[in-house]
Amino acid sequence: MAKARLACLLTLLSTHCYLSVLAVVLKTNNNSPWTDEFDKIELSCMIESITTTNPRIEWKKITNDGPSYVYFDKKISGDLENRAVIREPATLLITNATRSDTAKYRCEVTAADDHKSFDEIVIDLVVRVKPVVPKCSVPKSVPFGKSAELSCVEEEGFPKSEYQWFKNREEVPDDPKTSLKFFNSSYTLDAETGTLKFNAVRKEDAGDYFCRAKNDAGYSECAPQKMEVYDIDVVGIILGVLVVVVVLLCITVGICCAYKRGYFSSQKQTGNNYKVPAKGDGVDYVRTEDEGDFRHKSSFVI
Repeated sequence: MAKARLACLLTLLSTHCYLSVLAVVLKTNNNSPWTDEFDKIELSCMIESITTTNPRIEWKKITNDGPSYVYFDKKISGDLENRAVIREPATLLITNATRSDTAKYRCEVTAADDHKSFDEIVIDLVVRVKPVVPKCSVPKSVPFGKSAELSCVEEEGFPKSEYQWFKNREEVPDDPKTSLKFFNSSYTLDAETGTLKFNAVRKEDAGDYFCRAKNDAGYSECAPQKMEVYDIDVVGIILGVLVVVVVLLCITVGICCAYKRGYFSSQKQTGNNYKVPAKGDGVDYVRTEDEGDFRHKSSFVI
């Protein structure tokens, strides 16, 4: 009975070994590689076991639009044409990576003579892109005690950039209470959006500000911009308003006096302008052309 069991076990082991030999098996030394833009990167696809002498090897790029060939029929094609080569037996080497190469890639090997004739490996490639110079906006002058917002935007870097603000070449901390130099300041700093908001600026908040956009590939900075904080002259504003009110009152009084004295009258009496007197009973008034006065004639009613 024991001999029969041993023989059965040996048979199963030999069958397993036989099937393993007749199976194509792939492996990779890195399924999540990364590189910086314009550098080279290797997507390893190694054949661990195979018996077919001339297997079919294909590489596909997988995006939201679906898979597309980058290696087919022993030729590099698609996005990687003239920028990649195959290292025997199946490793894909990208010689000049660009940001558009960030995607998933699938290595497929078909071995017709093997019992398990197909295997594949998916590799997730990330091409890091250094940020460009960010666009910074800093108000030139802000009234004391008023709010102010500084903004910083950069959209080219990958992965997405994070932001730092600097005042007079010294980094602005996330929490002002952690630094003696910024302890009296009142602001909020958002490292993800790049906004620095002052709730109420103080004199010590004035200075030269610049922003840094950074990610794993590097960083870039905008040029420093000066922000000034000035006091509001309340007394001067009140005096100015009073002066304007007094001037308006003087103009109004002057116009009223002019109307009363008839300077704005629309009609003036002249030698040719007259008011026709009311007609009396039985008298008609006639003006002659030769005389500048009026004659009247009487008419009697019988």
